[in-house]
Amino acid sequence: MDEATLILVCKKPAPGIGKQRLAANLGNGMTQKVAEALLACALEDACDWPGPVVIAPANVEDVDWARAFSAPIPSSVTIVPQVAGNLGQRLNALDQTLRAQGMKQLVFIGSDSPGLNTTDYAATRAALQHADIVLIPALDGGVVLMANRYAWPDLSALPWSSDQLGAALIDACRTAKQSVKTLGHGTDVDEMEDLVRLVTLLQRDSRPARCALLELTKNIISTLKIANA
Repeated sequence: MDEATLILVCKKPAPGIGKQRLAANLGNGMTQKVAEALLACALEDACDWPGPVVIAPANVEDVDWARAFSAPIPSSVTIVPQVAGNLGQRLNALDQTLRAQGMKQLVFIGSDSPGLNTTDYAATRAALQHADIVLIPALDGGVVLMANRYAWPDLSALPWSSDQLGAALIDACRTAKQSVKTLGHGTDVDEMEDLVRLVTLLQRDSRPARCALLELTKNIISTLKIANA
């Protein structure tokens, strides 16, 4: 069985960078705190991953940050900065680079899906033994995890950041004659309602980064209620 590699595709949290739909409600400072807490959850998953890990920061300027950020991960870690382009172009380039380094089974995650757990990851690794593509769809029509054992088809024209992404990704893979397996549904955090949903989603999650995110979320919701009273 080939060893699966976890690829964390991420941005360095900074004011005004990413999560702008959240920032419209929370402001840049609080949104950065949320982004940092979400990224800590993804790091938690990388630390538990039973195999190689790749950290793919958005910019080559963030390689040193990514190296320091990934220091707690006990397994082998490779830093591969993303290229310019839309998300599809960046994923295609990452996929090509990693396969050139001999990696075959690749599991891509972002930094905004704290509901992912060890059961999801184990099911993904198992499904990759039989399916070419394994996806965990998001409730909003996107995806929270995308894994492959053969190169992705051209992803550049897909409707990224839309509720049509999941369906379009499946169609693109099947058009390329790749078998697709979907596993349940997950939640990513883009809007205020997604943040509110975390209170229920993480209520019984004992992982430390998830507990910290839950407390931050509760404090944000409480503060907003007071401000709007």
